[in-house]
Amino acid sequence: MAAPGGKFFIQDVMEDVAPHHESFAKLWETKWKKPASMGVYPFMFSTVSDFQPVVDELIRKDLKEPYDWDEYASTFFPRAEELTRIAEQAEGNGEVDKASEFYLRASAVYRISRFPAPRSERQREAWKKGKEVCIKGLGLRPHPVREVLIPHTQRLSKEKSHIPAYYLHPSPHVTDTTPSSPAPLVIIFTGLDGYRTELAVWMESWRKNGVASMVLEIPGTGDCPSDPSDPKSPDRLYSSLFEWVGSQKDIAQDRVAVWGFSTGGYYSIRVAHTHHDKLAGSVSQGGGCHHMFSASWLSSVNHLEYPFDLADTLAHKFGYGTDTATFKKEALAKYSLLQDGTLDRKRCARLLLVNGTGDEIFPIDDCYVACEHGAPKELRVVRDTKHMGEPDAFFVILAWLYRILGVEADPLEQVRSLPFKAKYGDV
Repeated sequence: MAAPGGKFFIQDVMEDVAPHHESFAKLWETKWKKPASMGVYPFMFSTVSDFQPVVDELIRKDLKEPYDWDEYASTFFPRAEELTRIAEQAEGNGEVDKASEFYLRASAVYRISRFPAPRSERQREAWKKGKEVCIKGLGLRPHPVREVLIPHTQRLSKEKSHIPAYYLHPSPHVTDTTPSSPAPLVIIFTGLDGYRTELAVWMESWRKNGVASMVLEIPGTGDCPSDPSDPKSPDRLYSSLFEWVGSQKDIAQDRVAVWGFSTGGYYSIRVAHTHHDKLAGSVSQGGGCHHMFSASWLSSVNHLEYPFDLADTLAHKFGYGTDTATFKKEALAKYSLLQDGTLDRKRCARLLLVNGTGDEIFPIDDCYVACEHGAPKELRVVRDTKHMGEPDAFFVILAWLYRILGVEADPLEQVRSLPFKAKYGDV
């Protein structure tokens, strides 16, 4: 811990139980209704009206922790299927813009169905269907996002052969065989629950600023091919990734940056050390590196800021399945970037660490741990905010990325473009 007296900075609230853990009704009223009405995380590409019938049914069923994930997920399917049918009909009628919107709205409903991670059969089905409609919606936009399958050349035999990623280049005429003018590239490492189907929300705004963007999942989430339990698997993953990036003539190789969101920030800290020569800079927003794996921290987080059972979701992500108890015992020694020597390496890419002082998901203490070891880092603490320091953190990060990528742009304009605004009204 970095706070005085060997305590976490949020030690005084670690025994508190957040109201949203009482029931889904409380989760909706106290935590999710507002972002749903704004069209922001985790409700990107959606409207609150798309969710209201589902919410009403979940409240009628009085769902609460511990959730039956198949029952929870199944409640979302009729609404997602209804939105998909509207999209398909619009596409068939040549109404491309309407079809795009409704495919994305359907993907949002499937997203919350499989949230926070596809741990049951029905949630895995929601993830599959959500991917299908999301890429359809993104692909029908005036500047379509495309999915690329990057060869995982450094994989072990038990790991899958390709890395699925979303990719969007600012040139309107980019093809696999016809390169355009090289552009800077921002690579987004997704988080524990937000995958490429969600963080694609950033891609169009980067395109408008002349920056290429790529979004891919971290080990143990989405379609990431890496062994989630192997601490070294991300090193192989990112070696394969940068091999592909290095072969792209339309990418300015000296202006490549990584932005890790939440759990993705753990990997952006790691990659800044392991692949420092490939990066102009790396951002960890809300990421941890050491104390996030301590048993004392993991024993508290299931009742704090995160909407669901964080420790159990992390155990699932790191390959422990439902054995959260063993994960708590082993995680620190196995995954800490301090204990494995990563933070003490002499070389590190420019690394910006940003988080809120009141983060109850990954401790702000880890930002200080990273700064106390190895090569110098850059730190921006956002007071009186929780996980990831939002919204102020976005303006800090965007301005920093603009500088290292040589981009002239306005962070406020980019952030303003993110909330989803439906053109075609309620269903």
